[in-house]
Amino acid sequence: MLEQLVEFDRELFLYLNGLGTDSWDWFWMAYTTKWHWIPLYAFLLYLLYKRLGTKMVVLTLITAVLMVSFTDQVTNLFKHGFERFRPCHQDGVKDLMRLVREGCGGRFGYFSGHSSNSMGVAILVGLILREKYKYLVYILVFWAILMGYSRIYIGVHYPLDVLSGFIFGGVSGYGFYKLDKYVQSRFTIKEVDEGL
Repeated sequence: MLEQLVEFDRELFLYLNGLGTDSWDWFWMAYTTKWHWIPLYAFLLYLLYKRLGTKMVVLTLITAVLMVSFTDQVTNLFKHGFERFRPCHQDGVKDLMRLVREGCGGRFGYFSGHSSNSMGVAILVGLILREKYKYLVYILVFWAILMGYSRIYIGVHYPLDVLSGFIFGGVSGYGFYKLDKYVQSRFTIKEVDEGL
């Protein structure tokens, strides 16, 4: 059963990766580069500031940094625990695929840090802002899904790496959303108590 799943994952990867064309490579390389999304993160921070105010947005920012650090560390534990090769390092796959960028990254790819971090951010920020911007969470989830696809497109992750990253990132984002709500409620209670 596991062997069949791995084989299906390889075939799906080769199909999706093979859909790429030279004319789209620049787009997906730009999309997958984290630094290109700084304006989006700044905009989300601005929306959080408008919704929460200065003190609470600092708490939320700390929560978000903790979440990204947590997902990064767990991702690295999985990569070195499972030791599943990235497709661009996998014999029998690397010669059949398109590798869009120079270099392939580390040898192991299960699961995708880009996918887990982007989905975590999407869920965390989307849920915090859903009362004021009810469709934002869907837009951010779509953005995260495209981020995951970009990893397949450029040739550095299998679909299962990406799907597992989405699941872990979603659970992590939801858990840290709950933590953020708890911390903010405790902070608000403390402020009220001190005001009395």
